[in-house]
Amino acid sequence: MPPAEAVPPAEAVPPAEAVPPAVQETVRQLVDLSPVLTRLGERFAEAGFEAHLVGGSVRDALLAAGSAGPAVPGDLDVTTDARPTEVLRLLRGLASSTWNTGIAFGTVGAEVDGVRLEITTFRADRYDRESRNPEVAWGDSLVDDLARRDFTVNAMAVSLGPDRTVTDPYGGLGDLLARRLRTPGAATASFADDPLRMLRAVRFVAQLGLTPSDAVVGAMMSMSGELARITPERVQTELTKTLLQDSPRAALELFVATGLAGVVLPELSALRMEIDEHHQHKDVYAHSLTVLDQAIALERADAGHASPDLVLRLAALLHDVGKPATRRHEPRGRVSFHHHEVVGAKLVRRRLTALRYPKDVVEAVARLTFLHLRFHGYGRGEWTDSAVRRYVTDAGDLLPRLHKLVRSDCTTRNRRRAAALAATYDSLERRIAELAEQEDLARVRPDLDGNRIMEVLGIPPGREVGEAWRFLKDLRLERGPLDPDEAEAELRAWWSRRS
Repeated sequence: MPPAEAVPPAEAVPPAEAVPPAVQETVRQLVDLSPVLTRLGERFAEAGFEAHLVGGSVRDALLAAGSAGPAVPGDLDVTTDARPTEVLRLLRGLASSTWNTGIAFGTVGAEVDGVRLEITTFRADRYDRESRNPEVAWGDSLVDDLARRDFTVNAMAVSLGPDRTVTDPYGGLGDLLARRLRTPGAATASFADDPLRMLRAVRFVAQLGLTPSDAVVGAMMSMSGELARITPERVQTELTKTLLQDSPRAALELFVATGLAGVVLPELSALRMEIDEHHQHKDVYAHSLTVLDQAIALERADAGHASPDLVLRLAALLHDVGKPATRRHEPRGRVSFHHHEVVGAKLVRRRLTALRYPKDVVEAVARLTFLHLRFHGYGRGEWTDSAVRRYVTDAGDLLPRLHKLVRSDCTTRNRRRAAALAATYDSLERRIAELAEQEDLARVRPDLDGNRIMEVLGIPPGREVGEAWRFLKDLRLERGPLDPDEAEAELRAWWSRRS
């Protein structure tokens, strides 16, 4: 944690009276829109307990209210002064099912009439500030419970009781209207309790279009190193949620500028290479963000493929991470990055593995990084049909993503050059389509299978069969489909040379 003199002071809380009454009324209407919440509120009130709709449920409904009126979110968060055992008792006969996976932290899950709820007892936790695990303590005050939440926009509640009281002690409604991101108390104290909140701040920039206050940004910059306390799995979850938003660029810029990326994704920060007046090259960091923007646009325009596409977005963001390690100053002020795709693929594989991404995601992003430069050279006319087949085969089921990545990688402002590159890639795609009409490029296999290889060569199963299979596949890529007699003759000739 930073020394006391480096800690920014807590911000003044905007007065709740500044929030228009109509907005507060919108919050109250949320409860009336949900029969489940009404029934839940009545049951808790009859037993003498408070119950409040709280947090993201209130926030998201308010955001949706601007155009279409209040809407009840799919999953609802409720807070109460009832203890977990009492919550379970009150849910009998009301909930079709309950689950206790979070009961140690005061949370009971339930499904009522097809609506999922999480009901959490007021908390007054304390953090040891060495891990992010709190010492769980029950609380008796809604205001105290709201004080421990991450941001003011998540520290709002509306009573499920008949009065429908709106509780907003930290100015969250006003912050939401102003698109401002603040913490209920001092940002440094909040982030010291749970450093993951700094990554949540990054996500909320992309997800909600909020702008962090100066105090929040200052705390993120001074405390970025605390993020090392968070498990890779939780970091990966937040990074993924950020990347899958509609426009993640501003959030990623905050991620890098505050130093958080330097802790958990240093390869991204390293793209901000110094550019001197004698050795000019484009800003690789800005280029990578633009590639991401363009890849997202192509992804959305392609109705035939899923959006958002995590693999494509990771590849777009990280495809050039091999450049810092391969930069060389050449004669006449030129700069080269030879084999940066090879180095980059290795760096991508190592970093995404460390962040606990699934193996299929890691391998797909690494392969796209490795292949993203393969296209360059096609425009000079030297690609044979064999080269086109290998391009398709090496990409495999990643080919649609590779098309988008390569097209997005053109960020030149020279319109003539950009048009020429697009036309050249159009030509490659047409050539792929033409070959695909003649051959099944998606399933290029040898003209003889393993059983026939063993029959022709008179050999048993083993390593030599695999070598023969690979020879025939290379032959298939080079020359296209062969009839069985020709394939057998080539196999026997290869076997004779090998022997």
